[in-house]
Formats: sequence, C-alpha cells, structure tokens
Amino acid sequence: MSDAERIPHAQGRLVVDLRAVSRAWTLTDEAASVIRSSAPPGWTAYLVASPTISDGDGNASPSAEVMREIANADAYVGFGMPRVLFLAAPRLRWIHSAAAGVGSLLFPELAGSDVLLTNSAGVHAVPMAEHVLGGILFLLRQFDVAVAQQRERIWNRDAFVGESTRIRELGECRALIVGAGGIGTEIARRLSALGAACTGVRRRPDRGVPEGFRAVFGVDALDSLLPSADILIVAAPATGATRGLVTAERLDHLPRGAIVVNIARGSLLDERALAVRLRDGRVGGAVLDVFEREPLPPESDLWNVPRLLLTPHVSATSPRGYWRRELELFTDNWARFAAGRPLRNVVDKSAGY
Repeated sequence: MSDAERIPHAQGRLVVDLRAVSRAWTLTDEAASVIRSSAPPGWTAYLVASPTISDGDGNASPSAEVMREIANADAYVGFGMPRVLFLAAPRLRWIHSAAAGVGSLLFPELAGSDVLLTNSAGVHAVPMAEHVLGGILFLLRQFDVAVAQQRERIWNRDAFVGESTRIRELGECRALIVGAGGIGTEIARRLSALGAACTGVRRRPDRGVPEGFRAVFGVDALDSLLPSADILIVAAPATGATRGLVTAERLDHLPRGAIVVNIARGSLLDERALAVRLRDGRVGGAVLDVFEREPLPPESDLWNVPRLLLTPHVSATSPRGYWRRELELFTDNWARFAAGRPLRNVVDKSAGY
C-alpha cells in the first residue's frame, strides 16, 4: 500500500466522464443513479453530459465541458485520460479508467506524479474469454468452411470428412496462454472445462497457478513452450516489454496447424508474419480482435487471408455484464479512497499495468 493510498479523503469532488458515443459502453441512467447514491460522506459527483470516446485508449480530444469541470476535481473516472485533461487538473489525486489498458495514460507527467491510477482489469474478462472460446471452436469445427459453402450454396462434406479435414476436439488440444491475469484465467477456466490442457506465461510466475492452468512459467520459458502449443492465445498487457513479443521466429516454433489468437493489442504480434504462415498452411487458423492499425484499413491484406477470423476490437463487449462488474469495482474503490484504505486494481506505473 502506497503512502498516497493511506491518506483519507474525507471530502472531494468526482468528475464522471462516461457518456460514450458507443451505445454498448455509454453510462446508463441506472448506472448514473448508482454512482450518485454511492458517494461517500463529504463527496459530490459531477456527471459529464457531453459525449466521449470509449474505443481503444479513450478520447484524445476531451469535451469543453469536462475540460471546464476537471479543474476542481479530486478524482476522475473515464475511458482513460488524455494528457491535456490531466494537465488541467491541479487538484487531482485519483484516476480510475473504465478500460483495462493504460498504455496511453502513462505519459511522463502522470507516471512521475503521486496521483493514484486504477484500471478495470478483470471487468472485461468474461466476455473476452467467451469471445476466445467461440473463435477457437469456429476454427476447430471448420465453421469457416461451412460459412463459405453456405454463401455459395455448396453441399460438400469432403472438406469435413476427407483427408484434408482440420477438425479436432478441444480436449485434444494444448493451449498456451500468454498472460495469466484476470483475462487469461477466465480463458483457461473455460478451455480446461472442455478438456484442453492449459499452460500459462506471466511476468511473475511466483504469484502462483490460477484456476484452469496446469502450470505457469515466466516469459523466459516462452520459446521452449511454443513447440507443444496447439493453440497460442495472447492476452498480456501492452507494455514496452511485450511489444513485438510474438515474432515470425516464434510463430515458426509452433507445431504445424496451430491456432493463434490475439485479444491483447496489435503491438504484441507480428500480424504480417502471421498472414504469411496462414497462407502457406504453417499456421492452421487465427482469431484477431486487435491490430497494429485500427480501424483496419480496407486495403489491408488481412481481409483476404484464409482461416482468419477478424473482429473489430469488440471482444470485451457485454452491455449488461460490463456495468454490473464496473460499478461494483468503482464504487468499492471510491469508498476505499475516501477512507484511506488500499484500492483494488492499482496500476504499477513502472510495469505499465
């Protein structure tokens, strides 16, 4: 627990900037009511009415309304926080991001300050895990072939029952999950429940083996683990240490026909190298929800790569479940902050998550 967390804040002003343009992420009236009614004694909450951006790393151009209100804010909750908004907040002591990634938040002024930073890691874990499971089953059952045949009105069983079939049961597969935090653990729980053997890779393997994993290793073991991975799932935070983690060389360590899934950030995976290996069959299939460049431009070669399922960075979407989990985390942390008790999901600014 840091010194900043130990200080009680008996009174203060919270600015809530969560009126997202995307309907699935915007602050509902019910959620707004919960926030207002959860204010600790001595605290007030200002709910920004102007729209904001929830996609990616949040709104790079804050509204005039929030720029005005942040000047007297002791705490702020939004989808990340742009540098220009932080610099306009001299009283700020705590930032809570309603997103999990914080890479864009760690600009020098914030990283070097004593302002507490918490994120929503784990809040998105359930829908992301289900997204991963759905994508893997899509490929293992060759639904990509079925969709293509349906589109062309073709009835052809040979692709499913002949020598070229790629169909496998999930229980036959060994899954290597890079990132054994909240998201990785929810993925492992679901895959292991269906019979897959899950191994994890994390920065701090001394933190133990979460539910769903058979074993967890440090990042230095990654190269030795890849040759036995039928499914490689990238679910680690985007930091300087993880940038470019899955290289062309590491893709070549996988067994032929392996499936690759990335729901982390596009910066972790060499997607051009992946495309080459999908085309020549060295990689059996892939599920990508994140990309080096977003939105993925129409001219990208990835649109036409075989056995590649693309989704537009939506794996965390869960309009009902999100607010239930997010409000539980945020309101609990608000009470903790006011009382000077340890917060949940405190970001290690030096580690980047």
